[in-house]
Amino acid sequence: MAYYEKEYKPKLLLGQGNNALITLIAINLVLFVILAFVKAIFYLRYENGAEAVASFDNSVMTWFALPADLSKFATRPWTLLTHMFVHDGLWHVFGNMLWLWGFGHILQDLTGNRKIFPVFFYGALAGAISFILAYNLLPGLKAQLPVQSALGASAGVMAIAVGATFIAPGYRIFPMLGGGIPLWIITAIYLIIDLATIPVSNTGGHIAHLAGALAGFLFMYFYRLGYDWGSWINNFFDWFTNLFNPDKPKKGKLIRDEFFYKATKEPYKKTPNVTEQRIDEILDKISQKGYSSLTEEEKDLLKRASQKD
Repeated sequence: MAYYEKEYKPKLLLGQGNNALITLIAINLVLFVILAFVKAIFYLRYENGAEAVASFDNSVMTWFALPADLSKFATRPWTLLTHMFVHDGLWHVFGNMLWLWGFGHILQDLTGNRKIFPVFFYGALAGAISFILAYNLLPGLKAQLPVQSALGASAGVMAIAVGATFIAPGYRIFPMLGGGIPLWIITAIYLIIDLATIPVSNTGGHIAHLAGALAGFLFMYFYRLGYDWGSWINNFFDWFTNLFNPDKPKKGKLIRDEFFYKATKEPYKKTPNVTEQRIDEILDKISQKGYSSLTEEEKDLLKRASQKD
């Protein structure tokens, strides 16, 4: 059975405001276009294409990519964040954005708009940590440590893919193909390819992808138990969004205090029903303790009963 949030929101459409998936894709594409433009300038400055690429990588990309060498990472710690939004080729960004759109659309449809970026962020962060640890601790990778760096959204995309699959493994895509393909099959193929290609090439990258998958699984596992790891991220975005919003509620005041509760009169007044049993109880109280012992409600009730008679 598919799991849905209690407050399920309708799916967001392309171009609609407050769409985390579109925003995430837009960030990746905008950065890719900017860096591609800078790379084109380097091509115009050098006669040799290989020399232009090497110069671009050493002068520009090195400040965005995550280095495996801890000594280099210490001089550019911001790459822990920037590397997850930067790509080094057209097919690289196209493939990642295609998978991000496919799995992200499903996850957004199942859990709402506020889980896309947290799952992506935790997946990319787990991938980055595992990438650095792999090249610093595994004997077979230490020789490549000085020249290895990571970039791209793959680990974050893998987290979204596994998160969506964990929530609804039976979710079917391509319904025209015999009723559709279950989501878990697509994700399983995705994971198997990463496992099978670890010894072939980009070993650290594939390890990072698998770490991202684990992060996506753990995020959704604990989310179903009632622990939302992404709440602080969404709270930060809300705070930043309202930073220059003149209509935001004042600090320390609830919205209801700003609007609804400024009225001088109560919004309604509770009027108890006049029943014979209740009147008898009030008369007994008068006989025992006197009229002064009655509450305002009891006095009003007695007055209404006398008028009714």
